[in-house]
Amino acid sequence: MNENVSIQLRRGGRPLYIQLSEYYENLINKGKLSAGEKLPPIRKLAAMLEVNNVTVVNAYKLLEQKGYVYTKKGSGSYVADHNEQELQKLTVLGDESEFFEEEDIQLMNSGQIGLKEDSINFASATPTSNLFPVEDFKQVLIEVFDRDKGSAFGYDESNGYRPLRCSISRFLDEHYGIKAHQDEIQIISGAQQGIDVIAKALIQPGDYVLVENPTYTGALAVFKSRGAKIIGVPMAKDGVNMDMLEKFIKIYRPKLMYTMTNYQNPTTYCYSNHKKRYLLELAFKNNLFIIEDDFLTDLNFDKQVTYQTLKALDKSDRVLYIKSFSKVLMPGLRMGFLIAPSQLFREISQAKHTTDISSSGLIQRAFDLYLEKNIWGKHLQYMKDIYHKRYQKMIQELTKLEELQVSYHAPNGGLNIWLTLPNEISSMKLYQACARKDVMFIPGKIFYVGNTGEDENNIRISYAAVYPEQIERGIEVMYDCMKKLKNKKGEPTIFYSPLI
Repeated sequence: MNENVSIQLRRGGRPLYIQLSEYYENLINKGKLSAGEKLPPIRKLAAMLEVNNVTVVNAYKLLEQKGYVYTKKGSGSYVADHNEQELQKLTVLGDESEFFEEEDIQLMNSGQIGLKEDSINFASATPTSNLFPVEDFKQVLIEVFDRDKGSAFGYDESNGYRPLRCSISRFLDEHYGIKAHQDEIQIISGAQQGIDVIAKALIQPGDYVLVENPTYTGALAVFKSRGAKIIGVPMAKDGVNMDMLEKFIKIYRPKLMYTMTNYQNPTTYCYSNHKKRYLLELAFKNNLFIIEDDFLTDLNFDKQVTYQTLKALDKSDRVLYIKSFSKVLMPGLRMGFLIAPSQLFREISQAKHTTDISSSGLIQRAFDLYLEKNIWGKHLQYMKDIYHKRYQKMIQELTKLEELQVSYHAPNGGLNIWLTLPNEISSMKLYQACARKDVMFIPGKIFYVGNTGEDENNIRISYAAVYPEQIERGIEVMYDCMKKLKNKKGEPTIFYSPLI
């Protein structure tokens, strides 16, 4: 076969492996591929199409199950010997989920998910674009242009535009009780870059890093890229299991621990003050540094409760504090900052410089005005009101799932809800069933380190990117899919999924 033949795969439509399988089915049905003809090698075809090897593997598996091809171990896949009448009778047998599960998981692990325009997006914790403060930000940009002219497009200091660092220092003192001098603050292009910069500065291949289990996949990807050995500490509703944490510290002597102490992702659990203080005590005694990723402390809907950051309680300079404004402002601005212990700041600043020299000077200057004029405070309250209404709608609709033995944590803040499914419903089976109906969420196994036995029974749903009427319709779809899966316990499920 001519391996350079043009194969057009459409991203964002039907799964790529199904499109590829159907392409070869069509060639075989039309007689353009003869019995015994070899299909292209997996790696070569994947490289030509710029897809993951798993995509081609799944396509070939599906073709084989449908009888179009057969496989010679160590040799490859070949067109099976069928006449036209036999080909027309070929059908899919068994459970198709075994083919695309690995492909979908890899895509989600890379921080992506395919969506149609009319999908109900419970997967993303990014706000809907109509909430972006475009007009307000346009005004501060105009003011920067008028005031700074061409200077706004030059390089600033590597650790950030000084007036912005001064504004952030005052902001932290006033709103979080965090005392940080301007020279202890490093401007970063979002929280993900902050994690990456810290890892570049501090982690060597083979170093142990502790993380909450489950945790944010973007952090796991960074630590893996540095060759770190990642140890997951089980999460409870008031923070990590401290007995396990102490045990792992003694065994592995980790260099870093990555945490989200308020509205943790994906569980939305908050640490108790007792656990926060004990965590700091353990860090001091064991020469452990803690990365605190704080992107949702602001989104607290309970006026009776105040959540302190770990950094505000840190008296021994053990916390590397990262804060991003993406989830409340505009994700594309890529604006955040980190505070590092004094003995680590120089290494981190150098790592930031080698990454991109400095973050956008124009955006830094505009955001400085945004803070100084308190436009940020007004927008934050606006966003809290919007998110609170969506949260209340989500909790109201989730009560319908309780009759199916679904349990969940109601955090009264943050952007996500962590659901636990009954044992007979797999998170991946539910994901596939809901995806067929264009309702998207994240299966829990994406967030776990290692095989915990719990990763098949959790899912994360977010209300950031959905409107109240979508929440109602989306939960109805989830309810129907769960009910069917419970009723079909033990039976094979046969369907195509229109994912990605």
